[in-house]
Amino acid sequence: MRKLVAGDWTRRQFVGGLAAAGVVAGSGASAWAQTKMTGEAALRELMAGNERFSSGKMASFDEDLKILKEKTVNKQEPFAGVLSCADSRVPVEIIFDQSIGEIFVERVAGNMVTPEIIASMEYGVAVLGIKAILVLGHMNCGAISATMAAKEVPGQISVLYQHLMPAIAGAKGDLPLAIKMNAAYQAKLLAESSTVIAKAIKEDGVKVASGSYDLGTGKVTLG
Repeated sequence: MRKLVAGDWTRRQFVGGLAAAGVVAGSGASAWAQTKMTGEAALRELMAGNERFSSGKMASFDEDLKILKEKTVNKQEPFAGVLSCADSRVPVEIIFDQSIGEIFVERVAGNMVTPEIIASMEYGVAVLGIKAILVLGHMNCGAISATMAAKEVPGQISVLYQHLMPAIAGAKGDLPLAIKMNAAYQAKLLAESSTVIAKAIKEDGVKVASGSYDLGTGKVTLG
């Protein structure tokens, strides 16, 4: 039997399977594309929220309890997805000043793309209708630093290296550059290795971008 790879199913089959499993409410025939934003608008909203955060003018917290009670108990309608590092200093919803149910977040050390991450983001695109995906690195990333040093580490931490080393080849010991290179590499991998996401980029205007978060200033810079 041929092994299934990302994108083998059509979107209808994908959503239909989820509906059969009880994951998608209702018939499942129109479960995606809740947000009315374009890909460009979704990315702009992320950056506008980061501007509010970094300038101390956040607006999201006042909305959280009301939204939790009224809108997100039985459904979610995020407008964007973010793949970030697992680092505790990068609280994604906070740094983009977004409330409950507005960002579909994946977190893993080194903000790296794996089959599981691809599958999750495909769900975000095909079922939840997110219009932008941002792969977000951050300053002083321990995963990138450890990969560059390639030192012996306990347990399974070194499993990270195989996913990060190709991304930072050529950084020549420059950690800030390596962090930026990794985010760009992982974004490209996400956009090109999933036929679901690639199709959404071409046909639905979904945006996939990379960026880095400055722990000191709170600013996110694209690219």
